[in-house]
Amino acid sequence: MTLRIGFVLGSTPDKWARAWRDQQAEPLELVPVEEADQDAALREYDACIVRLPVDTTDRHVVRLYEELPVAVMGIEHLLTLEEELSTADLDEEQLVLPHPSGWTPAVEQLSWPEMSVKDAIETVAAGTGVAIIPMSLARLFHRKDATYRVVSDLEPSTVALVWDKADDGDRIQAFVGVVKGRTARSSR
Repeated sequence: MTLRIGFVLGSTPDKWARAWRDQQAEPLELVPVEEADQDAALREYDACIVRLPVDTTDRHVVRLYEELPVAVMGIEHLLTLEEELSTADLDEEQLVLPHPSGWTPAVEQLSWPEMSVKDAIETVAAGTGVAIIPMSLARLFHRKDATYRVVSDLEPSTVALVWDKADDGDRIQAFVGVVKGRTARSSR
């Protein structure tokens, strides 16, 4: 039986998939999941690598790593002169994507249509506004006409492995072991 693991875009499941193949005979299927669909994916797959927050009621959570928030902008933007930004530096900017924390710049915001991260980066690359996203997504959707800067005073996002407590069997625990760095010779 195949172990099915969903993973949010920008996360890094490849090293764990390689370790799984080295240690386990059971096949592993990695399925990309949009961040907006994480909660639904948790009901569909054996486990998911997600970007918190998600509903953790009756679920196990193993925090894997944190991602720095970055402001993505066109390469001609005045903010590219700075090495690092704060939210105060962004107070006069238009956010083309809402920030998960609810933070918004001080200036009145335009009404933007819903868009994917990729579309948001395309929009800011054209010189319209900024998008604040995890650094991994800025790297994943990198464009020559866009760049990014770390936003120092926003909380990082957390990437975690999440699965239902009711489905906490040997297969999932074997994958958790791989994620935690256990080898075939390690013990719990």
